[in-house]
Amino acid sequence: MTDQNGAVSVEQIVEKVWLSIAERRLRPGVQLKEEQMAAIFNVSRARIRQALATLQRDGLVMIIPNRGAFVSKPSVEEARDVFFVRRTVERCVVERLCKGISKADTKRLREHVAKERIANADDITTDIIKLSGGFHLLLAETTGSDFLFATMRDLIARSSLITAVYRNTNRFNCGPDEHAEIVEAIVTNDVDKATRLMAHHLEHVESELDLTEIRDLSHDLRAALA
Repeated sequence: MTDQNGAVSVEQIVEKVWLSIAERRLRPGVQLKEEQMAAIFNVSRARIRQALATLQRDGLVMIIPNRGAFVSKPSVEEARDVFFVRRTVERCVVERLCKGISKADTKRLREHVAKERIANADDITTDIIKLSGGFHLLLAETTGSDFLFATMRDLIARSSLITAVYRNTNRFNCGPDEHAEIVEAIVTNDVDKATRLMAHHLEHVESELDLTEIRDLSHDLRAALA
């Protein structure tokens, strides 16, 4: 949305940068120069700094003192480590939920999966990635554990960037069906099935990534944000 004066909002700038990363038009490690971005979006540098701060909180940008802001550059090793930790944490989350889940929480999970189906049907890349990660974050939130939620929030932010950087563009589509199966296993308190489905799901997601090297994406900031 634009502000009262019709200028591009912080949220729009954040979304544009995210889209450029998710669609592999903006390479990891590229510098996001305030002056250039202010010219591209026709806004003040102060607004660009607000957007960069938001992107930093989301793990998409790193801000280095006296150097500036850069698109985060997760290594292959970090990507593998993140998924290794996720397998352990997500198993704990599922086991906790299988002990009992309320009707209200069940409804929230099913509604989230429905949103994922819409995003997949409309082929909206950023929504697909964000909702996919959001599902796992919602599971952690539903446990009622602040620790599990905070841990998953960090893991999901890192996973989203890793997915955007390393995904195989010809094959990537996590799809909501696996999420739906996990929800139904949780609802029926079938811990063995739910943990098995979650493990298979994460293996599937990781298998869709090309963890060999970071491809040479665009260095041209203006072209990437066009």
